[in-house]
Amino acid sequence: MEPIKAIDVKIFPHRRLKPGTSEKILNELLELEGAIRFLVNGESLPNIVGYGPARGTSVNHPDRKIITVKGKKVELLVSVGEIVVTIKQENLEEFVAETKNILEKILNFGFDVKIGLFTRTKTTVSDYLKLDYGIEENFDPSLVGMVDPKTNSKETVKLIR
Repeated sequence: MEPIKAIDVKIFPHRRLKPGTSEKILNELLELEGAIRFLVNGESLPNIVGYGPARGTSVNHPDRKIITVKGKKVELLVSVGEIVVTIKQENLEEFVAETKNILEKILNFGFDVKIGLFTRTKTTVSDYLKLDYGIEENFDPSLVGMVDPKTNSKETVKLIR
């Protein structure tokens, strides 16, 4: 079986997105044809202070909220600065046009949409370890290249089907 030819579309808003705005954009993008996976990047919103004189105290950041994406509750662990969507290559032109329409409708500030390869496309050593040695059971092959070797991917990767 031939692998799916995929390409990434990076959405880079000119400001960080609030949880409500992120939720609207993600839900609208999930309705589009051809999306394989989404990667939400941004500045971390920790539960507790990890270093310094306040180490161990709780952080009550107003943007660390639970949003609903395609009917599933997802805790927002980052202040959304960019969204990378991996799509099937044959859906590229239509997907980009629809994405720009969605962003123009929801955002009242500028944004950039770039096309390229922004995620790993080859299996990493961490992927091999987690797959072949059973460090993580039932590992989804579509997550190849997205795992953080220092964490259990179940902590940072949310599967929404």
